Amino acid sequence: MKRMALVALLATLSAACERDMMSERGFVLPEGDPEAGRQAFLYMQCNQCHTIAGEDLPPVPGYEAFVELGGLKTRVTTYGELVTAIINPSHKLAEGYAEDQVSEDGESKMYVYNRYMTVQELTDLVMFLQPHYDVVIPTYSYPIYP
Repeated sequence: MKRMALVALLATLSAACERDMMSERGFVLPEGDPEAGRQAFLYMQCNQCHTIAGEDLPPVPGYEAFVELGGLKTRVTTYGELVTAIINPSHKLAEGYAEDQVSEDGESKMYVYNRYMTVQELTDLVMFLQPHYDVVIPTYSYPIYP
């Protein structure tokens, strides 16, 4: 009887471990350098399609940037969301733009740099982008009934 209870306990514990294998818990990237992130943004020509609120970036000849990054948001844009947007751009397409402008067959038109970008460049980019997002409290107007 004790042996069956032990086997059941071990099976339960191993099942719990398997469910948690894809957890982000314990995942921490190294610190980034915002100035190096700005350089990476320009080097990778992210400014072909992106502008950044509050940044004066040189245009890329032949391209017109149309997706703005940063600016006023009603919620915090997290470090993890920025990392995900860079390494998995199809995870969530840019909102507020015509679908054919930002995607093709449901996949983001953004170039995937995963095979070419270093982890340091990734963290530098995120450290450059994150301060450009400002959180504002949305204003609501409620009707007043007599």
